Amino acid sequence: MTGIADLHCDVLFKMLKAPGLAFDGPESAGLDVTLNRLKEGNVRLQVFAIYLPEDERMEPETVLREAELFWTKVLTAPGMRIVRSAGDLQAVREGACRGALMSLEGVDGLREQWWCLRLLHLLGLRLLGPTWNRANWACDGALEPRGGGLTGAGRRLVKECGEMGILIDVSHLSEKGFWDVADCSSRPFFASHSNARALRDHPRNLTDAQIQAIIQAGGIIGLTFVPWFLTERDSASIDDVLRHVEHVCSLGGERHLAFGSDFDGIDRYVQGLAHPGQYPALAEALLRRYPERTVRGMLGENAFRFLHKYLPQ
Repeated sequence: MTGIADLHCDVLFKMLKAPGLAFDGPESAGLDVTLNRLKEGNVRLQVFAIYLPEDERMEPETVLREAELFWTKVLTAPGMRIVRSAGDLQAVREGACRGALMSLEGVDGLREQWWCLRLLHLLGLRLLGPTWNRANWACDGALEPRGGGLTGAGRRLVKECGEMGILIDVSHLSEKGFWDVADCSSRPFFASHSNARALRDHPRNLTDAQIQAIIQAGGIIGLTFVPWFLTERDSASIDDVLRHVEHVCSLGGERHLAFGSDFDGIDRYVQGLAHPGQYPALAEALLRRYPERTVRGMLGENAFRFLHKYLPQ
């Protein structure tokens, strides 16, 4: 089976809150995503999000502290390689290394300081979600009651990202914010960790119209393992993940479907999918329903193809 690509985890946030944690070795206990578990699950590309919890100072310094953890704790682990370009991604696909891609989940901490965005880009930032659920200087999030869209600064943010080669992640945006991105983005956009609202009516999930807009734009949708985004029941199973897979496929999204686990950002798990070492269980379940070529696409090839096309060359 092809190497797996996972579009979202929150390892950096956990290491910010608990400085003793490490990505590799005995100090990795307490993390869902570790080097050994990536190996166990055949995860070849992992996206690491910079996310600032609400009890941290929303300042460029805090953002850069998490970027520093990406460089000093993740990239120093044996066999890890930063992915900043299509060439880096190709090297990951062809070699024995594992790719680490930096994303930003919420621009609150940038404080509209464009120098910080440019510095993050130099440090490897290639994916950016404008907000995390609430409102900030750029836009409203999915849980902001007023449901506003992009601000003027938010539209500039999308433009600046397009010019730098940073792809916009719409997972946490309000619906109006989503359509504003669709209207003003010069490049395809994607959702790193969202599910189908038709199956689970949660504001963090995507409507059918949004799913189809991402497909038509040439983007990808990372279905997530957050139990309460999958089902209203107290517990979720791999079958619940498959229901959302089938729904996206029914909308024409077979070649635009990927996974974004949200490991280390959740405290409840899908039964049998508690960390990346358990990805083979999902692969086996998918293979019982879909041809191997289709499953290879869902698990990694769709994401690799999208990123190879739209990351800087």
